[in-house]
Amino acid sequence: MGANTTVVFADLTGSTGVFESLGNAKATEAVTRLTQWIGKVCEAHGGRVVKTLGDGVLIVFPEAIEAVEAVVELQNSLPKRTQAWPDSQRMKLKVGVASGDIVEVDGDCYGDAVNVASRLSDMCDADEIWTTDAVIDQVSHMATRYRSLGLLNIRGKAEPMSVYSIDWEEETSEFLTVQASLNMLKPPVDSSATTIELSWLVNKASYPSERMPIQLGRVIETDFVVNDPRVSRTHARIEWRHGSFVLVDVSSYGTWIRFAGDTGNTEMVLRREECVLHGSGEIGLGAPFSDFSAPIVAFNLVLGPKKPGSLPKPDAKSVSAP
Repeated sequence: MGANTTVVFADLTGSTGVFESLGNAKATEAVTRLTQWIGKVCEAHGGRVVKTLGDGVLIVFPEAIEAVEAVVELQNSLPKRTQAWPDSQRMKLKVGVASGDIVEVDGDCYGDAVNVASRLSDMCDADEIWTTDAVIDQVSHMATRYRSLGLLNIRGKAEPMSVYSIDWEEETSEFLTVQASLNMLKPPVDSSATTIELSWLVNKASYPSERMPIQLGRVIETDFVVNDPRVSRTHARIEWRHGSFVLVDVSSYGTWIRFAGDTGNTEMVLRREECVLHGSGEIGLGAPFSDFSAPIVAFNLVLGPKKPGSLPKPDAKSVSAP
């Protein structure tokens, strides 16, 4: 197939709870019904189902436009399709989309686009659609809205890739309303900042802009480890965009932020949103500042040409939760 082939990995989340609630036989039937429905929706948009992998489906499309239209329809339709199901049996969808050359062997597909779509599906959360600039270049004229997540490290790729999130929800959704208010509160940019310093308990680290993006989270695979049960495995990401450090929440329970010197003691909560960092302040992971036991990471932007070297990554095994 040609370079314009677009690959979709659509994965159902929450199936573990369904198996616990219904048992193997009924849960398998429920998952199968949804994966078959995913395939039919994609086929209606010109896609071809390559295979089903448990609670996931691999589909290929000749054009990116059809692929994006299909996955947006899937995300919009799934809640309606399962609205009569008990809460414990409802599943959500996360989708990775990538374009490029693929090779077909014995009915299966291989290639860089297949690998990237699979990785993006693994990295994003429920209700999300992540894609690459190769796809966005083909659909930028569509009405579908999207936003840049910056350069992300993807397993198996030598260099970071530009990743985008497709905003499939209606414009009146709570997500977009909160996003707009955060943009209004966005603080001034310290364009001369070149390094960010982070500290939590005894852990301290310094990261120059060239090191971005970095991840904050509970597991040792992240760059800055905060070993607290309220912190998601990968909780937040700090990126370098247009001369600014940007904090991006990718957590389950949210990220709180407040800036030093704010006489109004204003704090913002990010839920799958982002904020430009300036000066110094504090980042609450998984709990608000009103919780005296919240895991709070202090940050400080270092200005000017000085770029302190990065310290070793904190060792999660040696840190106790507060």
